[in-house]
Amino acid sequence: MTGADLSHGARAQNAVGLARLARRIEPAVGWDDLVLPAETAAQLREIALRARYRSRVLDEWRMRPGGGRGRGVTALFAGDSGTGKTMSAEVIAADLGLDLYTVDLSSVIDKYVGETEKNLERIFTEAAGVNGVLLFDEADAIFGKRSEVRDAHDRYANVESAYLLQRMESFDGLALLATNLRANLDPALTRRLDLVVDFPVPDAEHRRALWDRCLGRRIPRAGELDLAFCAEAFELSGGNIRSAVVAAAYLAASADRPVGTADLVAGVFREYRKLGRLTLEAEFGPFYAQLQ
Repeated sequence: MTGADLSHGARAQNAVGLARLARRIEPAVGWDDLVLPAETAAQLREIALRARYRSRVLDEWRMRPGGGRGRGVTALFAGDSGTGKTMSAEVIAADLGLDLYTVDLSSVIDKYVGETEKNLERIFTEAAGVNGVLLFDEADAIFGKRSEVRDAHDRYANVESAYLLQRMESFDGLALLATNLRANLDPALTRRLDLVVDFPVPDAEHRRALWDRCLGRRIPRAGELDLAFCAEAFELSGGNIRSAVVAAAYLAASADRPVGTADLVAGVFREYRKLGRLTLEAEFGPFYAQLQ
């Protein structure tokens, strides 16, 4: 038995309560697995840096935040679905040697008055005793802009949002929020966060790297495989590219052949159908006729 085994067992035991409220993810990726713009990657490393050195800055150097704020680190990940927000949270957790606990706020929100706050309080209380990273998915579901009060429902919704803002400020751990709709967030939230990290839709260069990364080194590749064509022709996020590669791998496996460009394009075609996007001949080029 090693020290790593003991550490793993202790974390698992401490997190029993939190595991009932959030999904535990044991990180299995690192910085090299991310395909992001340099500025985005630098901001992610700053989050890990703040978490790693906060004891020195806040305790030894007495840089207390004041105003009732906790010693935690909070950040917002904003970007379209599939641009790498959850994976980035996993990478940060792995870099710090922690587990990741992802909370879907849509499952926490309750229609009955006071229940949402109780659910959130349970999460923060359990998380306080666990050395882990909290990821709140779909943060806009509860951190939405506060509205003009017209009735009791509006008043309660604003109180609920204000409560969570205050609770986030007093949290002593590492909390990450993810949203696909940054424009819908309450401006009061972004003012209280340590960092706001934008995840842009990948450009052609990054899409080329994503196609290559998703294929990996074990999947056999046909000699004619043209990743440059796929990167230039199809404007997809990393999550969509991975789905297309998985579909292509099944097509190639069923035909007992290496993955070729036609397989990838067929995977993209299925992804377009799933997303409800138009399949235009201009995008699919010479492969268009085979897909009809």
